[in-house]
Amino acid sequence: MTDQPVRDDRVVIIGAGIVGCSLADELTARGWKDVTVLEQGPLPAPGGSTSHAPGLVFRTAPSRTMTELARYTVRKFSALTVDGSPCFHPVGGLELATTEARWADLHRKAGLAASWGVTAELLTPQRCAKLWPMVNVDLVYGGLYTPGDGLARAVPACRAQIARATERGARFLDRHTVTGLETTGGRITGVVTDQGEFPADHVVSAAGFWGPVIGRMAGVRVPLLPLAHQYATTTAMPELAGDGADRAEATRPILRHQDRDLYFREHLTPGAGRIGIGSYAHRPMPVDPDSVPRYDASRVMPSSLDFTPDDFAPSWRDARDLLPALGATEVADGFNGVFSFTPDGMPLLGEVPSAPGLWLAEAVWVTHSAGAARAVAEWMTDGRPRTDLHECDARRFEDAQLSPAYVRDRGRQSFAEVYDIVHPLQPPERPRPLRTSPFYARQRELGARFLTAGGWERAHWYDANLPLTEGLELPERDSWSARYWSPAVAAEARATRERVALYDMTQLRRLEVTGPGALDFLQRMTTNQLRKRTGAVTYTLLLDEEGGVRSDLTVARLGPRHFQVGANSPADLDWLSRHAPPEVSVRDITSGTCGIGVWGPLARDLVQPLTDDDFSHEGFGFFRAKSAWIGHVPVTALRVSYVGELGWELYTTADLGLRLWDTLWEAGRDLGVVAAGRGAFNSLRLEKGYRSWGHDMTTEHDPYEAGLGFAVRLDKGEFTGRAALEARAGRPPERTLACLTLDDPATVVLGSEPVYAGGTAAGYVTSAAYGHTLGRCVAYAWLPREAAEPGSPVEIGYFGARHPATVAQEPLFDPEMRRIRR
Repeated sequence: MTDQPVRDDRVVIIGAGIVGCSLADELTARGWKDVTVLEQGPLPAPGGSTSHAPGLVFRTAPSRTMTELARYTVRKFSALTVDGSPCFHPVGGLELATTEARWADLHRKAGLAASWGVTAELLTPQRCAKLWPMVNVDLVYGGLYTPGDGLARAVPACRAQIARATERGARFLDRHTVTGLETTGGRITGVVTDQGEFPADHVVSAAGFWGPVIGRMAGVRVPLLPLAHQYATTTAMPELAGDGADRAEATRPILRHQDRDLYFREHLTPGAGRIGIGSYAHRPMPVDPDSVPRYDASRVMPSSLDFTPDDFAPSWRDARDLLPALGATEVADGFNGVFSFTPDGMPLLGEVPSAPGLWLAEAVWVTHSAGAARAVAEWMTDGRPRTDLHECDARRFEDAQLSPAYVRDRGRQSFAEVYDIVHPLQPPERPRPLRTSPFYARQRELGARFLTAGGWERAHWYDANLPLTEGLELPERDSWSARYWSPAVAAEARATRERVALYDMTQLRRLEVTGPGALDFLQRMTTNQLRKRTGAVTYTLLLDEEGGVRSDLTVARLGPRHFQVGANSPADLDWLSRHAPPEVSVRDITSGTCGIGVWGPLARDLVQPLTDDDFSHEGFGFFRAKSAWIGHVPVTALRVSYVGELGWELYTTADLGLRLWDTLWEAGRDLGVVAAGRGAFNSLRLEKGYRSWGHDMTTEHDPYEAGLGFAVRLDKGEFTGRAALEARAGRPPERTLACLTLDDPATVVLGSEPVYAGGTAAGYVTSAAYGHTLGRCVAYAWLPREAAEPGSPVEIGYFGARHPATVAQEPLFDPEMRRIRR
């Protein structure tokens, strides 16, 4: 990296593990000169998780973001050497299936690899045995081989990056224990240690499992649970003595036996070799970071706790079943190593809203270390990371998800699920229910089946609607697509298209923006024209400076200085709050309010008799808002629709929510009203071509690529991201979000599958659902422009099979918008 402008900002990084060292290297490569890394232990192996990490790097994950972070880690560490030895051994990775369910999942995972650009191959048991001759092939259905995976040598990688960063001006100070953080005017401005104070413009906590301790110094809850994870090594094995021990510490692929929560790697030394075995099969063992001894008081190192043989005994039996040669060995040594787990298993990256100047780079394992460090360095340098990080954003958790009890419960579950086959819709087992709408009791009476989002219980379908499925012709689903689905979804979608349905919209984030400068502020922050009369509703976008889509919003002007904004995540609230001038208030009103979507051709027949206000098309046009009364309940009514049908979103205060539901439900009985869930909602919105932020588009995409150019008004004046979009004006995008329909009406896909054009992986599915109105599955996918022309044939990979699909002209349903505007 050359010609970087010099940055004089003072940066203090807390922690010189693999993340802190990688971040110092990335920052100094970008011109940051005043970088100090503080470490409580001795360098280069200070005793945190990095110092004992076995170094396994498997890149493929359900998350495209996590795969990209791992891919960069491999590229970077592959180019690093210490004392002539590489910092990464590309021995490959081999995941074995010993059950039919796992074998099917490896086919799905091969599809994920193709989606994210990772080379992978499904192998027969015999080919697996050629890579690992010790494997008992009688147990194996097959394997997934990823030749570019391998072993990262974390401590040498730290040494290499310390040397590079130091050469550029960074300083690394060990034996400095952080005791406090300095604050000035609400901003973090320095770090206090037992060796002195260090002023800072930016402080980055890369303290690993000590992250919560650092967070408390700033009054910040860092939702991270340290847990111990068992790792053991065998006695010497003659079988390994000749496997290139004079050249490398391992030659065979890293091996995963996920059906028993185990992984294996070689430890080769001249003339000998041992097998290292890691286990996630044992009970969760939480660790209090405040009770972890300091380096000099530790038996080995702070992160290496005493081995508990009884916990390892079942895993040792399972290991010898898979690798019978282990029967001639014993467990020579072992330890319980401390790692970091979050409620959703993802890292914590980004600046803390409540403590400006404090950044988190926490809960990052070696696998993703360099990639996460690069992303944070880009964020600090350019104001945005190139890789979308919304799944890792430190702001993603709601307040209700930050309690110590929640972090403990979900952190333990994250540990237990490390090697589980987890369905993309699978909700956590506990703590539930946590957040419920005022309609929850009524929904349960109707047999609601709930999934979760942001801690909310969210109805996915209602068993009460199962009788309505009689006579419906539905394709038979495979076991994967049938999970967290019911034929009731089809009945609810049909009822919405033919009659009227009630949808719980409480979980939609609602912000109230008020003040004398509210309009000008929102104009500067968003892409569409908001300078409209009171009562207007506008679909618009939040962009970053490079034109990437931060979020999509629905903005209702309820008064000259009063706006209600439908947003997506806590990051939206933070972004708007950070930029709001003093005279503008931005307030989250979600928890104190609730909402019902009333949609379908009979929606007006249901609502109009309940109000004296005019809900006719002439009196209440599309994309308009008004205050009204529904029975005894005051509501803010928005004439918008996310399902492509006539109707309204009706919002009221939480205390009146149940009355609103009961009023609508009773009035709708004679119209055949149904309660409908997110399953139907998603099906209907895809038929209509409505995007979902975080799935269909992110900061990696601009509005034109995502098919949202209609929400951009370049002629309205300045707004964030406008200059970047102007620079691209008139230039056709190289890629686009394309609408696909599956050629076979019986085929169903779910999302993240690879899309093949001309036999080559060309893109990936973002969202998919069966379109019950159209009678076939609808998928949206990112594709190169040349493959995205309507009528173009493509194939979608699903569990190892390729299914023909066709690029379609969108929207598929009601392109003239007649049903919504009547």
